[in-house]
Amino acid sequence: MTVQAFDPSSQVVSVTPKALEHFRRQITREPGKSVRLSVKKSGCTGFMYVIDMVEQGAEGDLHYQLDDQVELLVDASSLNVLSGTEIDLVTEGINRQIRFTNPNVKDQCGCGESFSVS
Repeated sequence: MTVQAFDPSSQVVSVTPKALEHFRRQITREPGKSVRLSVKKSGCTGFMYVIDMVEQGAEGDLHYQLDDQVELLVDASSLNVLSGTEIDLVTEGINRQIRFTNPNVKDQCGCGESFSVS
């Protein structure tokens, strides 16, 4: 086993092909916008994920060009919570939803809306 240094400029979050396609469809409906990921304090457990379509990010956001159409912005103040997160689009029956697989999550509320980290 080797220990690797964490490089926040290159490996904060990953996006699956299904999620990328979902974001691409959103961008075609709202040209000139980017996808911005952050967290906010909320719910009974502590934090919730926030995905916004924005014309420009906030100062300090990390910028990831996922393909020629989709830019992902990651809130710098959320890096400690989001580090290592995978964003996916999952289909359950007729419903589709964005799912976050975050190795930092230690607990979730019963409804899945909020989570805690330690």
